[in-house]
Formats: sequence, structure tokens, C-alpha cells
Amino acid sequence: MSYYLMLDLLVLAAPLALSFDRKVAFHRKWPAVFAAIAAIVLSFGAWDVWKTAIGVWSFNSEYAGTIRWLGLPPAEWFFFVAIPYACIFILACIRAYLRDAELKAVRAYWLVLAAVFALPAPFVLDRTYTAVVLVSAALTLVLGALASPATLRSRNTWIALGITYVPFILANGILTGKPVVLYDDARNLGVRVGTIPIEDFVFSFSMLLASFVLYDIFGTAFARLRGRKAGGAS
Repeated sequence: MSYYLMLDLLVLAAPLALSFDRKVAFHRKWPAVFAAIAAIVLSFGAWDVWKTAIGVWSFNSEYAGTIRWLGLPPAEWFFFVAIPYACIFILACIRAYLRDAELKAVRAYWLVLAAVFALPAPFVLDRTYTAVVLVSAALTLVLGALASPATLRSRNTWIALGITYVPFILANGILTGKPVVLYDDARNLGVRVGTIPIEDFVFSFSMLLASFVLYDIFGTAFARLRGRKAGGAS
């Protein structure tokens, strides 16, 4: 087992063990959770395959192992399962234990914020990671604004997203400090917080906010489906 895979399992261990807590009852939300994770694996995994192929980053075989699936080590694929699972669990806990409040932000606010992320991208096209991660954050906000605006208006969404940066800094600090992941700094701004490229903070924002939005979209869809089945049975 690679060092990277062990880190993934460590991140996943506590949320998985606590998924059967009675108040949160996270296991009951698994259909929406794993549907969201599948969408994240397909979208962000494909992006990762492309970025690895063009040399935006690579993986240190000493810590990530030598096996590659579509150019990525198995632990990198599992990253797109373990991290969203753990962070959606954080969201579910916040919703279970903390009273929510609705932010007074209309849809246009989120679209303007998306534009703030997207507008600098054409000016940093030579910095592939920087440009793409800005577009990713913009697209995530557009997805939320159009498909699940209630997720963006929920104060608990942003509290949960903020909390995720605590394990993010710890885990990503290890990944970039060893280093497990090797970055080509010609493809990013070269600005780091400790050992973490600043783009990783935006990447985490886009992937985890997308996870929250997709989780709510699928949760609503599955709830409607169950309601229709219950109505048909009666």
C-alpha cells in the first residue's frame, strides 16, 4: 500500500466510522452521496488525467507507487472518493447540529462572483493550472446558481466549506511537503502557502462546493423519486 493511499484511508476512516451516528444518519444519505462522488470522479478525474498528461503535475513513485490507471496512481483516483465523502459528511454534521440561516444573496450575486473568477483566466492561459482552476470555480458557482441556489444561500454550506480547509491544509501540506505530488511551477503562479500552491485552495473550493451542490441536487431528485413511489404504492 502506497503512502498516498494510506493518507486517503486515514482521511476517510473517521467519517466512515461515524456515518451511522443516529442524529446525522449519514448512511441513509449514501445514494445522494455516492451519486455526487461519481460525478466528481468523472469530471475532476478526467481533468486530472489531462493535467497529468500535459505535465501540469506528476506523482512521486516513492510515495504514490508505480501503478498507473490512465496516468494516475490508484490513490489519486481514490482521492476523489475519500475527500468528497469526508467533506459531505462535514456538511451533513453541520446541518444536523447547527441551525441554518438563509443568506440574502440573489442568483445574480453568484453569477457575478463566477465572473470574478473567470475574467482573469484569459490573462494567465500560459499558466495552465491557474487558468483552468479559475474557470472551474466559475463553472461550479454557475452550476449552483442555476441548479441548486438554495445550497449557495445556505449559511451552513459556507461554514462547512470553511471547516474543510482545516483537513485540507493538513492533508495537502503532507502531499506537497513530502512531496507526493510534484508541480511544474511554470504552469502555475509559483505562489505557495507553505508548500501548497495557491491554486490548490481554489481547486479545493471548486471540487468541494461542486460536491455539496451535486449532493443536494441528487438528494432532492431521490427524495422526489421516493415520494412518487410512495404515492404510487398508496
